[in-house]
Amino acid sequence: MNLSLIGNRYAKALISLANEQGKLEEVYNDMKFFETVCSENDEFRKIMANPIVRHEKKYGILKKIFENRVTDVTFSIFSVLTKKNREQLLYPIAQEFHKLYDEQKGIQKVEISTPVALTEDQKAEFSKVVAESLNKTVDLSEKIDESLIGGYVLTIGDTQIDTSVKNKLNELKRAMAS
Repeated sequence: MNLSLIGNRYAKALISLANEQGKLEEVYNDMKFFETVCSENDEFRKIMANPIVRHEKKYGILKKIFENRVTDVTFSIFSVLTKKNREQLLYPIAQEFHKLYDEQKGIQKVEISTPVALTEDQKAEFSKVVAESLNKTVDLSEKIDESLIGGYVLTIGDTQIDTSVKNKLNELKRAMAS
């Protein structure tokens, strides 16, 4: 079962409902909160995905953690999925919701890997160049990878632009081996 594909269907319904009720930003924040709980508590994710744990217990856990902290729209999806024995879809739905939100808002996630931390001016320049070329708002995240030696690796969706010294050395090595 492809959880991402099924999660996408539920996420589309959730984003549509959130838009209808004028609660898109609130539901977005709720899904961020849910993802944070999942990433910080591996036990929680395991319980939600475990078919042996009774659904009533899972619902009780969701209710205790989220009922008074998320919108009624968000909690209703938690409730519906629990009643349908599909709690394992909650995390994929949250992930897919964020992708759909970014798409709707024209936001492109971009990751830049460099051997040393970039200055704020350098980050701003990368964001500006990418934003202009894609005609989207850029959400830039930075990753330090000392193995790159110099240069950078820019990842935009499935596209990667690698100007690192490490890559150049590997290309030279392959060329010399031929």
